[in-house]
Amino acid sequence: MTGKVYLVGAGPGDPELLTLKALKLLKSADIVLHDDLIGADILAFIPSSTPVHNVGKRFGRKKISQQEINAALVQNALLGLNVVRLKSGDPLIFGRAGEEIEALRAAGIDFEIVPGITAALGAAAQAQIPLTHRQVSSAIVLVTGHHAGTDEFADWPAKIPTDATVVVYMPGYAYQNMAEQLLRAGLPSTTPCAIISQATSPQEQCHVTTVEELYQSPRLPAPTLLVVGEVVRWAKPVELREQFAWRSDATGLFPGEIVFEAKAGQERAE
Repeated sequence: MTGKVYLVGAGPGDPELLTLKALKLLKSADIVLHDDLIGADILAFIPSSTPVHNVGKRFGRKKISQQEINAALVQNALLGLNVVRLKSGDPLIFGRAGEEIEALRAAGIDFEIVPGITAALGAAAQAQIPLTHRQVSSAIVLVTGHHAGTDEFADWPAKIPTDATVVVYMPGYAYQNMAEQLLRAGLPSTTPCAIISQATSPQEQCHVTTVEELYQSPRLPAPTLLVVGEVVRWAKPVELREQFAWRSDATGLFPGEIVFEAKAGQERAE
């Protein structure tokens, strides 16, 4: 009988953020093909008797082509094996799941998608950045920094609403070009942004700046994520309270809340 392929999200890195279903499949799989970003703590859940193959394609360092990965999934399933294709974050968000789905359907292979916590959610949670906030952000825009297989910047929306939070996956280090793209899309130069490195791991770092100062940012260790928007004012580091004029006084706001001055004729947002 033909086996089955599971496209499984491993989450942003912290093994405790794996779903119970992902953990169950890792322990019962006949073979596991995983991304380069999957950490040793997560791979440790796989029984030592299970074949495990790294098929990672980190930017600029391809071990295997996507076509070869697709073929491996199909061939192992045709051998009757239950295959776990383990992806960092969520398979459906910049995880090339669409290409693998096409290959599996074309070959008549049964498959299932097991969602995972995507990097944007994990990074924001660790940095204590609310990706939406009823006072300042009513939308989230997820974009990738580069086109697949090239060093060219990806096409972004021509206009980004100022009340949206933008999360850039794989932003790279060309911060000046990144800032220019954000400005062309209509974001103010004073918009705060955060570069989050190695999210949810013990080595996580968070650098907060503004769009106009983004070019001066340090080259933090990959993988990184860029969060842009007014919600960054809620980021965890204590020093941000002074940098972005945090207030905690007799206004009735809870500690750490930001006072936003209302437009004429409106009450102050609380």
